[in-house]
Amino acid sequence: MIRETFPVGILQCNCTILGDETSREAIVVDPGYEIPRILTLLARHRLTVRQIVVTHAHIDHIASALALKKITGAPIIYNQADLPLVAMMEQQAGWIAVATPEVAPPDHSPADGEILSVRGIETTILHTPGHTEGSVSLYVPQAGLLLAGDTLFAGSVGRTDLPGGDFRKMLASIRERLLPLPPETVVVPGHGPDTTIGEEVFSNPFLQ
Repeated sequence: MIRETFPVGILQCNCTILGDETSREAIVVDPGYEIPRILTLLARHRLTVRQIVVTHAHIDHIASALALKKITGAPIIYNQADLPLVAMMEQQAGWIAVATPEVAPPDHSPADGEILSVRGIETTILHTPGHTEGSVSLYVPQAGLLLAGDTLFAGSVGRTDLPGGDFRKMLASIRERLLPLPPETVVVPGHGPDTTIGEEVFSNPFLQ
């Protein structure tokens, strides 16, 4: 499986491209900004985008999803519980002093445990509310990979002081949905470096 993870935008959100070497179909996760860079990497690997997945509707993760859809035709997938955050996109833009991006409701709101797949890649949606009500993580068993959005970080957890945040709910999501995954599972957080489930169980101060 092809994986490209790279920071985009002023908040350095981790955007991830997952692609299959045989089918050349791809999933783009959290296309916050920098569409030209995303398109360059897709072209380098000769990938066709079939799904655009947004882990949650904060501006740094969703800002360019609609633009990418217009270019590729791929559907946008995120939890509809985050629509109140989409409705306040202008306010979100004001938080970081950027122009308000054009955003849209999801083409599909995935259920907890739902399988999302393109040819050669199968992923499982894990509903992990807390950072936002609609936060989801994307588990890729074949690659031992978890795209955790802003729920779990290397040595930390997501903030909950923004609208829709709930610290207790987020810790429950991490303990009940993420920590039971195999300890060797590589965690790609929404910002910052990769970690593993085992490392966070052992050393994350918020989970002790």
